[in-house]
Amino acid sequence: MQPRHKTLATERQFKMAATSLARQCKIMSLILERTGIPPARRFPADISGLSKIIIGQQLSTHSAAAIWARVSAAFDPFAPEALLASNDADLKALGLSNGKIRTLRALSRAVVEDGLDIAALNTLDDVAIIETLTAIHGIGPWTADIYIMFALARRDAFASGDLALQLAVQHHFRLKTRPTASELEHIAERWRPSRAVAAHLLWADYAFARRSLLQKSEEKRVINSRKALK
Repeated sequence: MQPRHKTLATERQFKMAATSLARQCKIMSLILERTGIPPARRFPADISGLSKIIIGQQLSTHSAAAIWARVSAAFDPFAPEALLASNDADLKALGLSNGKIRTLRALSRAVVEDGLDIAALNTLDDVAIIETLTAIHGIGPWTADIYIMFALARRDAFASGDLALQLAVQHHFRLKTRPTASELEHIAERWRPSRAVAAHLLWADYAFARRSLLQKSEEKRVINSRKALK
């Protein structure tokens, strides 16, 4: 029986999809040549995976990983009942902001008090998942999109509200301004049915460009320092 939603469950599937996408799109081909196959990001398809995404909002990868490490160690196993029973001071001590504490509590209440079944949620189509999750306080479209992409590994998921994706697309398409979420959604139509793969390649390229820029800046600083010593 074929799965209802096409996924990229293995690295082999991801590599094959990336190679196919590169044949389909010149920009993806250039990125793939520069970065190679990026690692697929995988989160648990449960409340812990969703909470990890919430915690990572608007944080660097390093900061998000450090905070999640503390949170997951404090709540092992990660259970909504335990989070609801904890006080704000303890949660803040783990590095959580007031806003993220409120969102994590709202998600936990949705599961414990309102009967949100994450396993059942995972079987719905993308639109229904987004509608369900964004009805919870503090969860926006970006969080829902990332959950569908990273936790459910759906092949055609895409996060059009992601800043790095918008900046990467602005650069590659030589746009005068950063595209809005709706504009990026339209641009990304060309990458169906593998928009999640396109997103991973664009993220990899964005990271590559940032590293190159930092390296050039450091090289320039060293050269200027040497000149000053002469």
